[in-house]
Amino acid sequence: MVQRNTWQRDRVRAALSDNPGFVSAQDLHAALRDENTGIGLATVYRALATLAASGEADQLQSPEGEALYRACSSAGHHHHLICRSCGTTVEIQASDVEQWAQRIAAQHGFTRAEHVVDIFGLCARCTAAA
Repeated sequence: MVQRNTWQRDRVRAALSDNPGFVSAQDLHAALRDENTGIGLATVYRALATLAASGEADQLQSPEGEALYRACSSAGHHHHLICRSCGTTVEIQASDVEQWAQRIAAQHGFTRAEHVVDIFGLCARCTAAA
């Protein structure tokens, strides 16, 4: 199903691109509300879901279980290093993880295996400041 592009989705996409790291739908909505866009929280959630489904945004679960989003800067499957303190995010390739996931799936008779691997820690700047 092709989604029509709306000014609201365009504005959510732009606001997401303005954030350097991952952001929650609630935080993105608050920023849009502060700009008096009139875009509601439900619209933000729908726009983020559409952007994530199309590959225009990365989505992950924080260690606390909250969905977080970020404008995707690389196409295709990738992983992230994410600072728990400041949110700095680095996209990484992880060929060892890819091979391991496929091998484990095959050992158990699974096909078309998919996975999500994100690594949370403290970046060098936050580690030095601690």
